Amino acid sequence: MSDLRDLAMTSKAWPFEEARKLLKRYEGGAPDKGHVLFETGYGPSGLPHIGTFGEVMRTTMIRRAFETISDIPTRLVCFSDDMDGMRKVPDNMPNQELLHANVQKPLTSVPDPFGEFESFGHHNNAMLRRFLDTFGFEYEFISATDFYRSGQFDEVLLRAAERYDDLMAIMLTSLREERQQTYSIFLPIHPETGRVLYVPIKAVDAKQGTVTFDDEDGREWTLPVTGGNVKLQWKPDFGARWAALGVDFEMYGKDHSTNTKIYDGICRKLGVRPPEHFVYELFLDDKGEKISKSKGNGLTIDEWLTYASTESLAYFMYQKPKTAKRMFFDVIPRAMDEYHQQLAAYPTQSLEQQLANPVHHIHNGDVPESRMVVTYSMLLNLASVAAAHDKSVLWGFIRNYAPKATPETHPDLDAAAGFAVKYYEDFVAPAKQYRLPDDLEREALMDLRDRLLAFDGEVTGEALQGEVFACGRERFEPMRDWFKALYQVLLGADQGPRFGSFIALYGVNETIALIDRALAGELAA
Repeated sequence: MSDLRDLAMTSKAWPFEEARKLLKRYEGGAPDKGHVLFETGYGPSGLPHIGTFGEVMRTTMIRRAFETISDIPTRLVCFSDDMDGMRKVPDNMPNQELLHANVQKPLTSVPDPFGEFESFGHHNNAMLRRFLDTFGFEYEFISATDFYRSGQFDEVLLRAAERYDDLMAIMLTSLREERQQTYSIFLPIHPETGRVLYVPIKAVDAKQGTVTFDDEDGREWTLPVTGGNVKLQWKPDFGARWAALGVDFEMYGKDHSTNTKIYDGICRKLGVRPPEHFVYELFLDDKGEKISKSKGNGLTIDEWLTYASTESLAYFMYQKPKTAKRMFFDVIPRAMDEYHQQLAAYPTQSLEQQLANPVHHIHNGDVPESRMVVTYSMLLNLASVAAAHDKSVLWGFIRNYAPKATPETHPDLDAAAGFAVKYYEDFVAPAKQYRLPDDLEREALMDLRDRLLAFDGEVTGEALQGEVFACGRERFEPMRDWFKALYQVLLGADQGPRFGSFIALYGVNETIALIDRALAGELAA
């Protein structure tokens, strides 16, 4: 344990780097509350999405890294801002009339359009918890509605009333002049309609802990700031929540980064040290545009898990979180293969190398064995050539290549075969476009065919790659033109596998037959 902790204290893996920053916060020992609190936030106006997964996964990685270097207990809270008013009705929800009739009400006061839960907010919270439980995250759930109404937020809300002018000063500097005229950190909830009101506050009585305002009909009301009668605007709420819970760490996307000064300022004015932050870059779609729930561009988590494993998604999330990354279907095969490459390398690595290996953080040090004797990319190419619509077709080739492998002994390979077939059907098959070889390529292909017919060595990817190289070495400059020709003529794609390894998996005789079909023009036809 001492070796592990010592190496973790110098590891350059980003979860350990962030954990060490957090440890400096409590160099003198555990905080008064007895634990370090990690928080992630969730806006339940829609269903959980891939960004939610990434935020909780990355926070969990830092939490586990912190537990490696410190004996201070930790907690992870997932906070749902379900008291937020529903400002817009999502287009993809049933019972649109019902939802439109409840616009501006807190999400936990809006009827559930699905008719399954107490409210729309309760429905989305249940989806969040199911989502997090599916991936085995260890967390505590807090509903903003419960937090406000139960009195847990009262102390901080009363403090906010006492320091109202100071908090308003922080907010007003960030607002346009027109918005400044009507802005208040407090949003009253109308006692009759139940709607969240965006109205000017006429008076704040710090001694009584109340706010006075006129509603939209001009009637004056005075309400206590406690007990769920009033909520905070979302930016002040961010900092006030940190103060109320004693949050030590929260990460958020780059789109929040300009508000960090506001969040921190609110928290400090409420008498509490702000948490450590980690700002991550946003995900982009295939056109380089920010992924948006309302646009529906990019990948959903269900889409990723249709074509690849949860662990491959966690691997993708681990990679360079401070660098913007395209997140579209074409990143899935690489993520699958790189995850298993790291998994296979782990047992032979030194402890220092293991701590820098992404799989250590994905599996919290309890790293399983990789049984992927065939790469995911190779399975995709195999599915393409075999026009496979069932993974059993791929297993026919896998057994010839690795006779000891079975779906039972290699469950990760079996799952990958199923993923590969689905990916092939949805993305590879529609894009396949074969072409005829030119004269030089035809000559090289005939040479490769003859070499394979005469081949009597051990059928290994290395040996067969030598034969492939021999056919192209004196004919093509650069050699990549030869491989590009192989992919386009034989596989109907611009990119492909290490071809010797592909022949070993697909079969020498089967590859000869494939070349014959290409030379006869059958594939291009």
